[in-house]
Amino acid sequence: MQLVRRRHSVTSLQVHLIFTTKYRRKVLREDHIEVIVQALRAACEKADCELVEANGERDHIHALVKYPPKLAVSVLVNNLKAVSSRMVRQYDPALRRIGKTSALWSRSYFACSVGGAPIAVLRKYIENQRGDSSPT
Repeated sequence: MQLVRRRHSVTSLQVHLIFTTKYRRKVLREDHIEVIVQALRAACEKADCELVEANGERDHIHALVKYPPKLAVSVLVNNLKAVSSRMVRQYDPALRRIGKTSALWSRSYFACSVGGAPIAVLRKYIENQRGDSSPT
């Protein structure tokens, strides 16, 4: 696990994100996915994040992102979706006509924190923090 050391914190924050296309339309081609990954990488660098991995299928994209504690996941998601949508639409203007609105992504998203240790290991570690000197 790689720790990020800052003035007042030491963190290791990573999130698994999934964005789906509007109405789960299967509109993304391989070249679209490449453009989206490049856009995600550029947006992450600008936001002081790191895109660890990203890939997708015809109707959704997965991204694993390391992010700083000052950045809310919802803000990160909105930024990544906006930048990737804009860049892929510049690359392929035909994507603008896929639905009633010009939205590429669904308004919803999936986010799951990821870390080094499984929940059972963390639970056991926290349970064992209570030493003999702790009040009962």
